[in-house]
Parts: sequence; C-alpha cells; structure tokens
Amino acid sequence: MNDNPFAPPRDDSGSHGETTATAVEDSTVRVHEHAPATNDTVELPPAISPQQGDAAHAGDTQEFMPPAEPPADTPVTAAAPQPGRVRRSTVAAIAAGALVLGLGGGLGGAWAYDSFVADDTAASASTGSTTSTLPTSSSSTIARTDENTVAAIASAVMPSVVSIENIQGGQEAAEGSGFVIREDGYILTNNHVVEGSDNDTVTVVMSDGSEYDGTVVGATGDYDLAVVKIDKDGLTPLVLGDSDELVVGDDVIAVGSPLGLESTVTTGIVSALHRPVTAGDSSSTAFIDAIQTDAAINPGNSGGPLINSDGEVIGINSAIASLGSSSSEAGSVGLGFAITSNQARRTAEEIIATGEATYPVVGVMLDSTYTGEGVKVAETTNAVAAGGPAAEAGIEPGDVITAIDGRVITRSEELIVAIRAKASDDTVVLTVERDGSTQEISVTLVPNTDVTYQDSGEENGSGLGGGGGQLLPDPSE
Repeated sequence: MNDNPFAPPRDDSGSHGETTATAVEDSTVRVHEHAPATNDTVELPPAISPQQGDAAHAGDTQEFMPPAEPPADTPVTAAAPQPGRVRRSTVAAIAAGALVLGLGGGLGGAWAYDSFVADDTAASASTGSTTSTLPTSSSSTIARTDENTVAAIASAVMPSVVSIENIQGGQEAAEGSGFVIREDGYILTNNHVVEGSDNDTVTVVMSDGSEYDGTVVGATGDYDLAVVKIDKDGLTPLVLGDSDELVVGDDVIAVGSPLGLESTVTTGIVSALHRPVTAGDSSSTAFIDAIQTDAAINPGNSGGPLINSDGEVIGINSAIASLGSSSSEAGSVGLGFAITSNQARRTAEEIIATGEATYPVVGVMLDSTYTGEGVKVAETTNAVAAGGPAAEAGIEPGDVITAIDGRVITRSEELIVAIRAKASDDTVVLTVERDGSTQEISVTLVPNTDVTYQDSGEENGSGLGGGGGQLLPDPSE
C-alpha cells in the first residue's frame, strides 16, 4: 500500500518496484541497492480555473476599434474633477506633518527598541529567529572550566598519566599505564605491567610524547603493585585520596592507554566495594580488596588511575572480568577492578623506602574443604602458627570465622583480602563460632616476615598445611 497521497498510482500488473528490506541469516537488514528512482515531483492544478463560458472564447481575437468622435454640435463642457485629487498645497502640508510625526515616532521607537527588544534580538540573531524560548549556550549552569567536570578533571590529570612499555629480549612484551606519585620522578603502576622486563628497566612515555628510561624500584605480586623511577624532576604528582570514603554510586574517571591508545578517558561509577579479586598464577597470586567500576577498562589500562570527582586517585586499575577464555579475548564488559588508593599508598611508601613490600597476616591456615557458614580454621597440626597473632589472641584449630570488623565473611578469599587491606600493627575484630557459642576476638596483625610455619620450617611457606588447608593470607613465594 502506498501511503503517499501525492504519489502517482502504482502499477499492479508487474513488479511493484518499491524499496524492500530483507532479513538475512546473520540478522543484518540489507536494502536492495538498485531500487527504482522515486518521482517526487507532484503536478498541482492551477489555483484559479477559467470559467466555462470564457473558456469557449479563450481563443477568439477582436480587432481594436478607436472610440467614436462626438457630433460636431455637441457642446464642450469642462472636465469634471477627478475623484481623489489633492491640491499641491494640501500635499505639502501633509508631507510636513508626516515628517514631524515620523521623526517623533523614530526617536520613540529607537528608545523602546534599545530598552526592551535589543537584548532579545541579539540573543536570537544567530538562529535567524526574532524570539527564543529555549536557553542559549551562554546561559548554561555548567561550564567546561568548572573544576568538577569530566573535561576539567581530565585536563588536570592527563599530564601526570604515563604509558609504560615492558621490553623483553629487545621486543615490547607488554604495555600498560602508570601515574606520577612524586615530583622527583616516582611512578606507580601494576606489578604485571613491569614483571619480567630486561634488567628491571622499562620505557616510560609521558603525555607529551617524551620518553624516559625507567628503573623498577621494587614490586610486589601480593598486591600487584610496582614503583618505577625516571630521571626527571618537577613533575606534577596526582593526589592519592581516601578510598575508605567511597560509596557505591560515586562518579569515577579511568585514565590510561587501553590497547595502546594513550591518554584515553572513560567514565562510570563505583559499582561495588570490597570485591575479592585474585590475579596472577600459582607462583605470584595477588589478593585484592577491589573497587568494582563500570568505567570502561581494557588491556593497557592496567596501572592507570581511577579518579574521583575531586580529581583525586582513589584506585589503581588492575583487572577486568572477561567473557573470553584467554587474555587476547579480554575486553571491557563493564566489570573493572581497581586496587584501593589507601592500600596503594602504604605499599608504594614501603617500596620506595625499602625496595620491597610485606603484607599483614594473622597466622592461621584455613580448611579448603569446609562448605558451611563462614570459613574454618583447619583442624591440623600447626594450623595456628605458634607465637603468631592468632595464637596470641586465642584462635584455635576448628574455629569458624564468620565476620571481620562486622563485615560478613562467606569465602576464604573475602577474609584474605580483608586482612591484606589492612596495615601491619592494625587490630581487627574476628567474629568466631566455637562449640555452639559466638565470641569476638581482637587480633593485632604482623608482617608476613614475622610468622614462621613449623610444618615447612620457612617463612612464607607453600600455603598448604598438613591437612591441605590454605594459609591466611596465601603466601606468594
């Protein structure tokens, strides 16, 4: 059916000749490329049709006949005055009055125009309209220069965000991001960005394209953090904000070099907090008490900053959830994870001071076969490290830990990342169930280097107790 009332009638004798759409197997709609041209010209009848009586004589011609002369004896009379004729003196008087009135009206009109109309006319002149009921661009309440807009924040932080190239065997093996944390050339990034680099040296590319050799000062696979130093002073460091102040729904900005695209900015919100994220392999497993965000994070964003609406770093982008089975298939699906800025501050300061980083422990091993509520301390010999924080606080084999500082624990990873998010010498309160009763036990954390597990006889043992339990936290060495 042709819905165009002005279109010529359709010929139904053969092909309709209309543009058609066909759904193919891949659900892509394709339009035929050789559709006939459409006649968009419409002939309309004349606005006024000739009368039928006149139409009959439309083609007749008549010879011009001059008017007949009056008879000679007809008296000559003076011509009657033509209606509407005005004496010259009257015309002059009217003209003079019009000039006076025109002058007065012009002056008054100009005053009224300047007072009431000029501003509105100027505002709408650019649109070709004499009036406008919509707000103009100059009346916007949000300016690009406002300090809390994405454009302003991105402009401020971009000079402090870098790209890092990991060179192995003379070839670029990996690329990630990082950002300046001290004006004297210290840069924070992920451990997996710099891991395995030749002679612990990487190439740092600044936002202006300049390149520097960077030395890996120290790194830790336990937190997936590393510090790189370049020989340059006068840099602008980014401020590490307080990640403990974050709430779900806060606006965030991710900056980095995804897929090698330097100085890329994406936006989102804090989707969740305290996500237990593990990364790495069996020889170097990172346990992260992560910030989850829907800001687009892709390979290459690793090590870059996650910024809050005040322009402060509240996370270090580190991992993404992927629907693919390999890293080559990884890409943003709206599930990105960042290390908290408070954790990053503690670890970075320790690496700068000592070249390495430790992590806090309570000194127990967990039963990986337990499936009940909470997590269970393994009932094996030396499951509670002798002389460790848990033993000193009264934790016993077989105890079930259901919460830490009031935060419910349902999986071992949740307890591990909660512990690692603390600092050594911090005190935590564990909710423990034992023999049908519940009690609160305070435990003061110590560095992992201060705990020795007697079943292995070494610090940072294999992480497996005599009964196959899991060390809390699981050591990476």
